[in-house]
Amino acid sequence: MIVDEKHFDTALMLLGNKYRSRREYLYTSTALHMLVVTLRCNHKCEYCQVSSREEDAYKYDMKPEVAEKIVDLIFESPSPTVKIEFQGGDALLNWPTVMAAVHHAEKINSEDKKELEFVICTNLYALEESHIADIKKHKINISTSLDGPCWMHDKHRILRTDGSSHKVFVEKLALARKHLGHGCANALMTATSDSLDNIEAIIDEYVSLGFKGVFFRALNPYGDAHKNNLYYSPERYFEMYKRGLEYIIDLNRKGKHFTEYYTGLLLRRILSPYATGFVDLQSPSGAGISGVIYDYTGDVYPADEARMLARMGDSRFKMGNVFEKSYKEIFLSDVLKKIVKESCVETIPGCSSCAYRTYCGVDVFRNYLETGDISNVRMDGFFCRKQTQIFDYLFDRIEDPDFFEVVSRWIGG
Repeated sequence: MIVDEKHFDTALMLLGNKYRSRREYLYTSTALHMLVVTLRCNHKCEYCQVSSREEDAYKYDMKPEVAEKIVDLIFESPSPTVKIEFQGGDALLNWPTVMAAVHHAEKINSEDKKELEFVICTNLYALEESHIADIKKHKINISTSLDGPCWMHDKHRILRTDGSSHKVFVEKLALARKHLGHGCANALMTATSDSLDNIEAIIDEYVSLGFKGVFFRALNPYGDAHKNNLYYSPERYFEMYKRGLEYIIDLNRKGKHFTEYYTGLLLRRILSPYATGFVDLQSPSGAGISGVIYDYTGDVYPADEARMLARMGDSRFKMGNVFEKSYKEIFLSDVLKKIVKESCVETIPGCSSCAYRTYCGVDVFRNYLETGDISNVRMDGFFCRKQTQIFDYLFDRIEDPDFFEVVSRWIGG
């Protein structure tokens, strides 16, 4: 039944514009390219998702010629923007390959004129002033990790040598900020079973170290995280999320501007027609479309989770290798086609009838891990139960004008 025939065409046009805006990422080519330049790491984190290797395990380093071949392929993308992110292990431990990739990308881009950005993921332990000089010269952004106050950070983020990883983190963060500016590094936390009852202490640590926000990142069941049984139920995660968010809202009410970034992403989905770059909040999944990851061997995967599965012995999501397949063959692979075809919430049983379908997405690799099928969404699975509880809570809380006034500032552009 049409409620308002007089304005039907206008309403339909507006809805169409909103739908196209939300699916905007489908009209562009892959912009985020993650290079695993080494599996070596100076930490042996108990929840390491990629099962990192010792610092002297050089056979797990990406060679400079592999990085340059990957960069060649990256610039075949018609995307006007290119973001190259160096991951590990700890990417600082293979600095020659990082710089080979940076120099090669800048050389190609001197003609291509794309919007080029670099990010390095590091725990900061190996950071020296020689790195900082290159980081400053080439405008490389830093992504790092902070799990909370010293006792919590040190509990699972364990150095391969003796000592406090938190103490070194604070020292190296200060070094980076001294030379690169206060906003040079963004940090991520990983919520383990030990974090859930201490979220206020985690937030306080982020505030005390001058960060502008925190991302409540749930633990992924891959690699050592799966092996060491650090997992928890979605209900326990949600209780942490709710308590932590209310704590942050209270901080903002007292005049301290501080953001919970995952909430910002969700509210952008709810309160605006615009897309987010977050892979798990896209339909079809942004895996392989919004970003891809290149292993140290040159193997290409649609997401880091797919690479983690390969590290666990299941490489069915491998899209190809940069020395064996062309850009077209990799990005038109059967693997990526299957992900796109089977990750639309509008057609997945359970998702298609969910009230939150418009705002949610599909975690295809968790679906596969839990059920053996990327499109077989379990309503009792971790992702669905977590998302449903958060959406229930947010839709209830945004009715509160004071709550809405704070979180609406987090949505951004």
